[in-house]
Amino acid sequence: MKTSIASVCLSGPLADKLQSAANAGFGGVEIFENDLIGAPQDARTIAQMMRDLGLACTMFQPFRDLEGMPEPQRTAAFARMERKFEIMDALGTDLVLLCSNCSPIALPERQRMLDDLHELGELAARHGKRIGYEALAWGRHVNDHRDAWSLVRDVDHPAIGLVLDSFHSLARDIPSSSIGDIRAEKLFFVQLADAPRLSMDPLSWSRHFRVLPGQGDWPVAEYVAAIQRTGYDGWFSLEIFNDQFRAGAASQLAVDGLRSLHFLEDEAARKLGRTPTLPDRVAVTSTEFIEFAASHDEAEEFARYFRALGFTPVARHRNKDVTRWKQGDINFVLNSEPDGYAHSHDMVHGGSVCAIGLGVTDQKAALDRAQALGIERFEQAAAPDEWDIPSLRGLGGSLLYLVDAAQSAAMWEQEFPDLKEPENASPLLTRIDHVAQTMQQGEFLSWLLFYVSLFDMDTTAQLEIADPMGLIYSQAVQNADRSVRFTLNGSLAHQSLTSRFIRNYFGAGVQHIALATDDIFRAAQAAADAGLPLLSIGPNYYDDIEARFGLEPDFLEQLRAANILYDRDEQGEYFQFYSRAVAKRVFFEVVQRRNYDAFGASNAATRLSAQANHRDPEWM
Repeated sequence: MKTSIASVCLSGPLADKLQSAANAGFGGVEIFENDLIGAPQDARTIAQMMRDLGLACTMFQPFRDLEGMPEPQRTAAFARMERKFEIMDALGTDLVLLCSNCSPIALPERQRMLDDLHELGELAARHGKRIGYEALAWGRHVNDHRDAWSLVRDVDHPAIGLVLDSFHSLARDIPSSSIGDIRAEKLFFVQLADAPRLSMDPLSWSRHFRVLPGQGDWPVAEYVAAIQRTGYDGWFSLEIFNDQFRAGAASQLAVDGLRSLHFLEDEAARKLGRTPTLPDRVAVTSTEFIEFAASHDEAEEFARYFRALGFTPVARHRNKDVTRWKQGDINFVLNSEPDGYAHSHDMVHGGSVCAIGLGVTDQKAALDRAQALGIERFEQAAAPDEWDIPSLRGLGGSLLYLVDAAQSAAMWEQEFPDLKEPENASPLLTRIDHVAQTMQQGEFLSWLLFYVSLFDMDTTAQLEIADPMGLIYSQAVQNADRSVRFTLNGSLAHQSLTSRFIRNYFGAGVQHIALATDDIFRAAQAAADAGLPLLSIGPNYYDDIEARFGLEPDFLEQLRAANILYDRDEQGEYFQFYSRAVAKRVFFEVVQRRNYDAFGASNAATRLSAQANHRDPEWM
């Protein structure tokens, strides 16, 4: 796939945008006219910069309101276009994007449009240029790529071709199968974007909510597969308008952008039955362990919580100050080594989650796919007698270990041979239900792409959750059998719990861990009896759910007495209670699911309010 990106996708001055695109590995850049106008360098200097960076100028864009215009606007539009050819000469590109006319004075006569495009083709040919005609989703008379293609096909001029943009097609639910009618030699360029499903006018949707392929809800891989089926082998270019991206780092967006195109290329190849360009997406089987980095004082506090939740310290590492805490299928690793990666993490963030171990079925394929997607591997020397577990750089500088699922039992036996206490034979908590990761809002979509491009995971719909101090945006990624789930949370509100966590923690990280039980009432009572600091839920919540769900008085009193939150949908029920946070960082959730697949989003605002009410010097 020949990869390009529109300069409008990236933040900063044009020179910085070009550098970011080149550093990420793009082959070309579309130059957006406003970026060129605002640049201190002239067009020839920009062209030389691109050549020095190894970038092709893939297209100059946009040109608006030409076909179907009445006089004198028609003559003025042709004169304007001829001046643009001079700029294109300086930039070193022969292709300009012509958007379908949006002017309220544009005339609807099809023959007039054909005549205008033919005359434009003649003008372009005399200057050695090509015109790429694109149907805008909000075009006045042409807003469907099928209509744009019919004009390009019928004008039948060598200098007039079609530009396809996935946003304009998919926003109008135009079937991708219609692309099969397009002749590859007349398709001059392809622009790509994804988007969340929203109910709004296409113009606002396009200008503010486009995202990279893999970050939204649209079947962009099917769209690309339909294009490739025609035989098209030209540029595939990202064109993203997004307020969040404009405020972010151009370098990260460029890296994510190229990753999204590699992911998309691979998905399209699979839909076409062709040889995939990447190893399969990584199958994850379990959250094998969660590792906490903590000083000795912090480790005592974590140990107090672990015991109150029913964990026991079953073993120590063979030669490190590291303890394995276990309950059911849950493994917590508490690392108090005075040097090494965990110590460095603790020095920066304080006692917190420094690593997560995921069970995978094929470590080598996982590492190969990560490398192909530009995901950084973390490497450190392992002692001769230590189990060497490959790892990747994860959220907030944490590590993501790739544990060979078939060898996990042997790993624990070799690494933790010094037994301490016997494991609880009747565990109340059985497995890790999900891990909640909190990040800057600007990182949200980047990490979403990280998970779905690398792992065999799907996404839930994004939710907006009301914090007393502002909105929190939340979305989950999860594997098919729900044995591995991450919820991603971000907020732009300065005083929201999410933002306070990031400030206290000095960056993104794991904010809470949800642990599954088969008996929420026994688990809550055991935790209370063991002294777990619990989050108190106000009385009005229980009055509300009594009316909302028609709960029996005795059942409601059980929930109230144990500070248990409750939700119900058409499939089943969900129960949850929360601990207070350890050192304003990590807190724990205990959940019971009864044929319920979501995360109790209706209770999130209540939980956030309760946490806000308990803000004090010691607890969050």
